[in-house]
Amino acid sequence: MINVKDKIAVITGGMGQLGVIYSVALVEHGARVAILDLASVPKIADERFALYLEEGSIKPYVVDITNRAEVDSVSQKIKNDFGVADILINNAALDSPPDSPASEVGPFETYPELSYNKVMDVNVKGTLFCCQVFGKDMADKGCGSIINISSIYGILSPCQDLYDFRRSAGEEFFKPVAYSVSKSAILNLTRYLATYWAKSGVRVNTLTLAGVFNDQPKEFLDAYLSRMPIGRMADAEEFIGPVILLASDASSYMTGSNLVVDGGWSAW
Repeated sequence: MINVKDKIAVITGGMGQLGVIYSVALVEHGARVAILDLASVPKIADERFALYLEEGSIKPYVVDITNRAEVDSVSQKIKNDFGVADILINNAALDSPPDSPASEVGPFETYPELSYNKVMDVNVKGTLFCCQVFGKDMADKGCGSIINISSIYGILSPCQDLYDFRRSAGEEFFKPVAYSVSKSAILNLTRYLATYWAKSGVRVNTLTLAGVFNDQPKEFLDAYLSRMPIGRMADAEEFIGPVILLASDASSYMTGSNLVVDGGWSAW
């Protein structure tokens, strides 16, 4: 039942750390993968990813998912190259990186509107557009699986204590609000679409993830791991199983669900 052989998968943000991992895993389970990303090269080096790019099992498309016309256009290109998508993974997302300007990581009361709009455009509007375009094709075909990627910060408030090490060093730092709001919105977009397309054979589920290890500062890791029941951050490969589960017929009776893979973070 856990089988995506001969399926066509579309992954947004496919050049990022998790996008590369998902793409390789899907190909190795028999799928062909179309990557949507503004970047034309992957953010991490992976020999298998490079091989599958060369042989054509993974095909990249440079596209801005916040532009509906570009999403429409790339959908037609993918249909010409591969066919109608069977799987859509809405993985692309913006967050405020550690080197964000001070105005972006300052107090909530002064959080910039421009920063908010950028995050919401990619994380929510981009997901919406991709669901509209690729989901419609799936519904017309009568089958498909959409996986919307959320975060523990979409179901719980960020723990601001994790950043005390920055404040103790004299910085004014707060985890910004927009990422949490956007990832929470994903949960109800999933529920809406799950009921909207249920009779059309399209399943829509959320996959909620905790943080992935990516050489974060030791001070952050110490604080994060002290709260994490499983005692470590996730290895990116640990999310492959849940992705393949939701993409395949092994989850044929799951729609509108939120699969939480967070090392126990939300169990407190």
